[in-house]
Amino acid sequence: MNISECMKRNVVSIPETTTVREVASVFVKHHIGLLPIVDENKKLVGVIGVRDLLSLELPDFVSFIADLDFVHDFGAVEDTRPSSKVLDQSIQTLMKPAITVPENSGLLRAYALMLQHGLHDMPVVSPDDILLGVASRVDIGTAILSTWAKVD
Repeated sequence: MNISECMKRNVVSIPETTTVREVASVFVKHHIGLLPIVDENKKLVGVIGVRDLLSLELPDFVSFIADLDFVHDFGAVEDTRPSSKVLDQSIQTLMKPAITVPENSGLLRAYALMLQHGLHDMPVVSPDDILLGVASRVDIGTAILSTWAKVD
């Protein structure tokens, strides 16, 4: 079995001209965790994750402290939001290069790449980097586990 057999094909994507504010609205509307960013030819040029946007809300000290168990509440920081200047900038300022697999990739290879890079979702592309779908750890895991019923 390969990744094209279990990936989601009806994928929401955005153009690279989208603003951070618009991207936030897409995440909320579609309740997703990863947005592929494509050019006018549907070629994948990057990705943005919901955690990338949420990092705009986190106080700087979070990245310096290994154990946050002693912080019970972030207080007034909980109610702050990014500035209009940040929200109105192009998503190109936050997008990351996409780690992808080709549509004929095996499931274990795709899952191993996701683990290695700490990904929960991975874009699937054609040989010329056209976005074809997105596979999640759950998509891959359940596809692998479904074959266990056939084991004697």
